[in-house]
Amino acid sequence: MRTRFAPDRGLTSRMLVTMFLLGLLYVVFVGALVALGVRAPTVLLIAVGLLLAQYFLSDRIALYGMGGREVSPAEAPELHGMVDRLCAMADMPKPRVAIADSDVPNAFATGRNQKKSVVCVTTGILRRLEPRELEGVLAHELSHVAHRDVAVMTIASFLGVIAGLMTRAALYTGLGGRRSNGQGGVPIGLVIMLVSVLVYAVSFLLTRALSRYRELAADRAGALLTQRPSALASALVKISGEMARIPTRDLREAEPFNAFYFAPALASGSGLAGLFSTHPPLERRLQQLAAISAQLGTG
Repeated sequence: MRTRFAPDRGLTSRMLVTMFLLGLLYVVFVGALVALGVRAPTVLLIAVGLLLAQYFLSDRIALYGMGGREVSPAEAPELHGMVDRLCAMADMPKPRVAIADSDVPNAFATGRNQKKSVVCVTTGILRRLEPRELEGVLAHELSHVAHRDVAVMTIASFLGVIAGLMTRAALYTGLGGRRSNGQGGVPIGLVIMLVSVLVYAVSFLLTRALSRYRELAADRAGALLTQRPSALASALVKISGEMARIPTRDLREAEPFNAFYFAPALASGSGLAGLFSTHPPLERRLQQLAAISAQLGTG
């Protein structure tokens, strides 16, 4: 579906390159397994089942996991009004609206397409952000819906799921099974595990890199839609600062959902640790928003 969210050629090119590399990795992985004489239809079947479940039930799974509850316009009139206005500006269908009872200030959107999506905010973010800041966050999340980010990331993670399952299968079988020529040597199970670990590591890094860029793309699209990049930057700074006041235990409980969140509950930092992060560093996001603000003449 077409929307008025700003197109992002950089996002499209990075998505295509990442998908190509993941596809190439998949071909190499399957070829290696075939060369080793492995037939793993059960593993593939499980992986496909997980992919389909995540693809079709992502909105329900995410809401359940984060304790989100769908709310009506009568229950949250201001929040619904803000989403209505942004959807009209973006010329896109309105997603379902939910609230999660959590003091961790955050928001997320999920769903395989614009008609099967939900945007959820926590009570913590509602208490802390000004309306213009919350509008910037919601525009960011609606951009994820418009660009079908959940569907893209689900498909991108498919190879990693297969590799992870193959690794577990090799471990559970005791890494046994010598080569079929009866001459001994390295157990086939061990070879499969090593190949699977390598494939999982590469696919993990590729999908995390794609995730970080998609967050930058959502910042850009949200800022251009509202024409207020400074409001989104203010929300980022405020949320990041408030995270430091949240008990570590609560942040660790929220950390598994970092990939969904507007801002990570526990940031991975920069440098080597940044390669494993689902989000770019705060400084990088603020730099981009400052550049957009300068372009729009709103700085």
